[in-house]
Amino acid sequence: MNITYPKKLPSLPPGAALHVRGLQAHHARRAVLHDINLAIPQGEVTIIIGPNGCGKSTLLRCMARLHKPSRGEVLLGSQNVWRMSQKQTALKLALLPQLPQAPEGIRVGELVGFGRHPHQSWWQKWRATDQRAVDKALDDCDVTSWAQLPLESLSGGQRQRCWLAMVLAQETPLLLLDEPSSMLDPGHQLDLLQRARSLAEQGHSVVIVLHDVLAAARYADHLIAMQAGRIVASGKPNEILTPALLKTLYGVEADLLRTPGEPYPIPVFRRANQQQLGQLMPAQFPNSENATQVLPSTPTKRNSQWLFNFNPDLMLK
Repeated sequence: MNITYPKKLPSLPPGAALHVRGLQAHHARRAVLHDINLAIPQGEVTIIIGPNGCGKSTLLRCMARLHKPSRGEVLLGSQNVWRMSQKQTALKLALLPQLPQAPEGIRVGELVGFGRHPHQSWWQKWRATDQRAVDKALDDCDVTSWAQLPLESLSGGQRQRCWLAMVLAQETPLLLLDEPSSMLDPGHQLDLLQRARSLAEQGHSVVIVLHDVLAAARYADHLIAMQAGRIVASGKPNEILTPALLKTLYGVEADLLRTPGEPYPIPVFRRANQQQLGQLMPAQFPNSENATQVLPSTPTKRNSQWLFNFNPDLMLK
């Protein structure tokens, strides 16, 4: 599919790590993103919220040069990612997808080591700097003691921490994390989000897709709300989170509470009735065929290419 560019795109705001302009994307023939324009702030945590099927994961894949848009552009600095090589892109951004896949039998230390692949070349292989990066990532994610264990021997939440360590070992200025806390216990979930804050304080730009609106309100510097493939609101959480926005996104009534000393609002959802759920669900899942197009039930070579698709050792055969 060839990418087409609008004749006139919005101007680029200064100080952003990544820009998306006039972006449209499809799954098969079904449009899933419509005229997306956004700027990811430099050195901040950006969190994307929205109901299932609204296009959050597709947007991240377009940013990471893994899902080719039908229109528009994604810019790292002044460079369009689709005019960069895969290795050039992997040196500037790292993606942790929602459903990562790895070869059978791989050990944790080996998995994390693959995060260093973009930094290597055919004449210069493993170096001391690579080992230090891997050791630090293992330690940061509290998985050093698992380095020699097969990944498949760990629980889902433990594996998620190993995948995160691989992304950290890649040492990129921009990190894209798609629901990274979905299988973590509360302690490690909070640790992950606090680590994202620490990375931002060190100058990294972090983009996270989350379903936990309370966590998003607490940890985001910049919040983006999506509905039906469009951005419906963006800005600071305490400025854009309203009961009306939450009802637009999720189809349920909500209240926003505030506690002394905390700058962020606390959303409290009321129980949804059957009529409200019925109004929301058809818009998100028009039919089962479309739903399986977005998240394939069986891993394939095509949908696993996020994992350094310039590295054949990690491709599913």
